[in-house]
Amino acid sequence: MNGFDPTYGLVGFVQTNGLLFAVLTLWSLFWKGLALWHSGRRGQPWWFVILLILNTVGILEIIYLFAICKLKFSQLFSK
Repeated sequence: MNGFDPTYGLVGFVQTNGLLFAVLTLWSLFWKGLALWHSGRRGQPWWFVILLILNTVGILEIIYLFAICKLKFSQLFSK
């Protein structure tokens, strides 16, 4: 059975969709790490706390980096 079945819970979902779960986890960690790094370097503690607490599978982090900080993709990995 694919998808989320409440009788199996989160453990059942991860077992049946392990690859999807792993990809989403890596995707989220990548964007969260970049956003936290940039907010820390810019001295924006509120953004750091918000990004650290909220888990949005990278959506808020991408909005922060490209809409709030107005970074270009080439600037993501520069100091």
